Amino acid sequence: MRPRTAWQAMALHPLSFLTSAWPWRSLAYLVGGVLVGAVAALVFAAGLVAGVVLLVVLVGIAPLVGVVLSSVTVAAVERRRLRLVDLDALPDPHRAPPAPGLRAWAATRLREQVTWRELLFTLLSVAALWWLDLLVLAFSLGLPVLLFASTDSQTWPWTVFGAIVLLASPYTVTSWAGARAAFARTFLAPRDAELGEALREVRASRARLIDSFDAERVRIERDLHDGVQQHLVSLGVTLGLMRLDAPDDSPLAAGLDEAERRLAATHAELRSLVRGLHPPVLTDHGLAAAVEDFATRFPLPVDVDLVLPRRMPRPLETGAYYLINEALTNVARHSGANRAWVHGRCRSDLLVLEIGDDGGGGADPDAGTGLTGLADRLTALEGRMRLSSPVGGPTLVHVEIPCRCA
Repeated sequence: MRPRTAWQAMALHPLSFLTSAWPWRSLAYLVGGVLVGAVAALVFAAGLVAGVVLLVVLVGIAPLVGVVLSSVTVAAVERRRLRLVDLDALPDPHRAPPAPGLRAWAATRLREQVTWRELLFTLLSVAALWWLDLLVLAFSLGLPVLLFASTDSQTWPWTVFGAIVLLASPYTVTSWAGARAAFARTFLAPRDAELGEALREVRASRARLIDSFDAERVRIERDLHDGVQQHLVSLGVTLGLMRLDAPDDSPLAAGLDEAERRLAATHAELRSLVRGLHPPVLTDHGLAAAVEDFATRFPLPVDVDLVLPRRMPRPLETGAYYLINEALTNVARHSGANRAWVHGRCRSDLLVLEIGDDGGGGADPDAGTGLTGLADRLTALEGRMRLSSPVGGPTLVHVEIPCRCA
């Protein structure tokens, strides 16, 4: 799986990460953070002064206009800078003013919630973030340089310490850059209510499509259970009655016995198919019970550790169940593993799942191993996936799905 963030690159490939562009991108992000933070402090102060001037010169223009202008500018720069350590673009949620001019622009911006989040982010950037950027850079790069510059026969332990700090600096810089980017995304990412009408309609359409697929799956399961299965049961009763009338040693009896065995096998396969389409335990008892039930029928031992505080919404439960189902099916088909495990917890507003195995590893999404299907399911659930599968194993699929777990 190709990493989308600096954090993913460091977690998925901790050694080859050192020779990639991600440490340099993280360094550029922090250096830019220091520069932008210092400039933002000046711009913020200038914006505040300009706002006071506007209050005097232009009647009806609030002194917040200058401050808002500076915070919107800082946020726009930060959204562009985030692409250094997070390849997923962050859209600008601001609406276009209904008319040209400063008054219409200010009226629109002051009524948007994102403006006040950007203002808070700018205050935090000026007060803390760029100082922390500077501190991390000073420790990771400045301290080793100072220790090397003061090298003599009496200070060699400090030189060794400086070398260790310098060698660890790609991880230190990238870790803070990833944390800072996640913090910025929390403030600057658009909320559902701020998304454009077209994007909201796409999401609503996708939700309706998932619901229709789920309803169709339930209908097929019901038809198979109430229709085909009942016909097979009736056929089995008919064969049993015919067997009672056939002599035990006759060819007819042997044929009826073989027909009953094949009918029983067909009935078992159909029952397994019906349970796979939409297991009743998922509807009645929830995701954890459904996964445990699936694990009892899986050809490999599966350790299930799913602790959920309450029932999830039905579309999320269904999507997560089939995602786990498909991931474990991939394990059985491709991994050569002896055992697998499923771990799941709710973390604030995320359902976090981990599906792993002790197989040979080397899973590649581009090799047609079923990981593309998992990614498609996650796209429908607006989730994200990380894959760790070094050659020789083990393989771990880490999944995060937005939900309200509290």
